[in-house]
Amino acid sequence: MNLVIPESVKVWSQFIHPSLMWVLLAITIYALYLGIQVQRTRFADGDLRKELIKGRYNVKHYQVGSVLLGCMVIGSIAGMAVTYINNGKLFVGPHLLAGLGMTALIAASASLSPFMQKGQDWARFTHIALNVVLLGLFGWQAITGVQIVQRIVSNM
Repeated sequence: MNLVIPESVKVWSQFIHPSLMWVLLAITIYALYLGIQVQRTRFADGDLRKELIKGRYNVKHYQVGSVLLGCMVIGSIAGMAVTYINNGKLFVGPHLLAGLGMTALIAASASLSPFMQKGQDWARFTHIALNVVLLGLFGWQAITGVQIVQRIVSNM
C-alpha cells in the first residue's frame, strides 16, 4: 500500500523545518543567556549572589536545554523526512552534514549534565565549548537554510 500525500501538504510541509529551526535558534540564544547567568551566579558574592539565585537560572537553563535537545533532534529528522518525501532522496551537502553534526553536538552537550551537576569542571568547559561550536553552526545553518528555502520558493 502506497501512502499518497496531497500535493498541497507536500508543498507546505517544506516550511515546517525552517520555521522550527529559526524558533530554536532564538531559544538557543536564550539558553546562552541563561547559561551566562548560571556562571555569574556561580562566581558572585554576597547580595548579588542571593539576587541571582532567586532567578533560578540553573533550573531554567536545564529545562530550556532539554526542550532544545528534543526539538532539535525531532526537527532534524523532520527536515530529512520532508526532503525525502518531496524529492525521493536526501541532498547530501554541507547543510545536511552540518545539521547532523549539530544534532550530535547537542546530544553530547546534554549528556554532560550529570557530570556538571556533580561539580566536574571538565564537563562544564566541554559543555560550553560544544555549545559555542553548536551556536556558530546554527547561525551558518540559518543562512544556508534561507538559501534553500529561496530555491524551493523559486521552483514553485
